[in-house]
Amino acid sequence: MEDIFVNKVANSGIITLNLEDYYPNGDRKYLDIKDVLFMGMVLREKDFREWVKNHPWEDYRNCFVAVNCSAEAIVPTWAYMLITSKLSGIASEVVFGDLIALEAVLWEKALSSINPSNFIDERVVIKGCGKLPVSPAAYSLITQKLTPVVKSIMYGEPCSTVPIYKAK
Repeated sequence: MEDIFVNKVANSGIITLNLEDYYPNGDRKYLDIKDVLFMGMVLREKDFREWVKNHPWEDYRNCFVAVNCSAEAIVPTWAYMLITSKLSGIASEVVFGDLIALEAVLWEKALSSINPSNFIDERVVIKGCGKLPVSPAAYSLITQKLTPVVKSIMYGEPCSTVPIYKAK
């Protein structure tokens, strides 16, 4: 008698959601203004404006840019606005903060295209371990987005999952 193999995973009705499919492609750059500060502590307007005037803004063409100051310094809000105005039309995205904050913003935009109503009463596996660096922010965002509508959320692969959420 011939053994018949049944793919229980394929027949389970589980939907696999691969966040890599939504990965925001593009170079990420961090612009830290600490080296522009006088004595590493104070922003002097004249010096700062001169730096802004001569900075190679084209180096950020089509990049995702996080702008911040890693030094504990007094930096007026307008300084970040000035940098953002220079990057406008050059960079793909400009975010105030570090690279982690940048990733959170990029993932929020990328995952905004997912319609939660497509997952009503479904069992969903959020695929883990891939080739692209999916931010923990992405996993948190998709969990928050799907929790109100799904039957369950699991993490991993359909054949080996970690339970995350189950509707009551």
